[in-house]
Amino acid sequence: MEVLAHAKLNLTLDVLGKRPDGYHDLRMIMQSVALADALTLKENGSGEVRVSTNLHFLPNNEKNLAAQAALRWWEARGQTPRGLDITIEKRVPVCAGMAGGSSDAAAVLRALNRAEGEPLSPPDLAKIGERVGSDVPYCVIGGTALAEGRGEVLTPLPSLPRCWVVLCKPEFSISTPALFAKIDSVRLRCRPDTQGAVAALGAGDLAGVARRMYNVFEDALPERQHARVNDLKNVLIQCGALGASMSGTGPTAFGLFDDESCAQQARERLSDFGGEVFLTYTV
Repeated sequence: MEVLAHAKLNLTLDVLGKRPDGYHDLRMIMQSVALADALTLKENGSGEVRVSTNLHFLPNNEKNLAAQAALRWWEARGQTPRGLDITIEKRVPVCAGMAGGSSDAAAVLRALNRAEGEPLSPPDLAKIGERVGSDVPYCVIGGTALAEGRGEVLTPLPSLPRCWVVLCKPEFSISTPALFAKIDSVRLRCRPDTQGAVAALGAGDLAGVARRMYNVFEDALPERQHARVNDLKNVLIQCGALGASMSGTGPTAFGLFDDESCAQQARERLSDFGGEVFLTYTV
């Protein structure tokens, strides 16, 4: 079986507060893009789940979310694990705020469901995904959606008008636990207009959505990293992006473009900044 695992972006991301269980309540608009990992799955009959990737530092055992997803699938189906070899060609940057690992896990769930004749609906698969990671339920569904709770409460939204997206993952990574620990004590400069963005999606207003993008985690970044992300966003805007923001807990900055030539120019300029730069589009 072969399946793609699409990266996600946060068009908006707001942290509403800490919950009694220690997690945070979030409210955010999620969006899939064409940039994707490619997965190949083969049953091996051993009862073990083995993972191999083109990145040597990623786990090849049950610590990999793709392997966890397979085990949770069989568990939910009341089946004994039959064993699986999962090969992942990583194209989505790692530790980038783009749900690369979660998307791989969601792709495994979709592939196993397809192999058995699709006995479960996407919401049922998303429920299994909750046990793997907070972003997995969204990655099962994909497209444009409002995510609330820990990210598992999903409301499909009208599709974002197709547009070009330029992404830049700087040469450093950000600690997600550290940002969540810090966000409660940070004075937020502003919050995203998520409700306004939802209304703009309903009207098919790409510029209206882009104008309302914001991610409160930008305010919790260490000073040097914050400056770097801001520099990337400024280049995107200077090149004609309708709006620019950071995805997830970062550090990937991205911009939305309605003109491919402007997007190409932005990709070329950002290539001089280092890091990983991609030109893709929404799906």
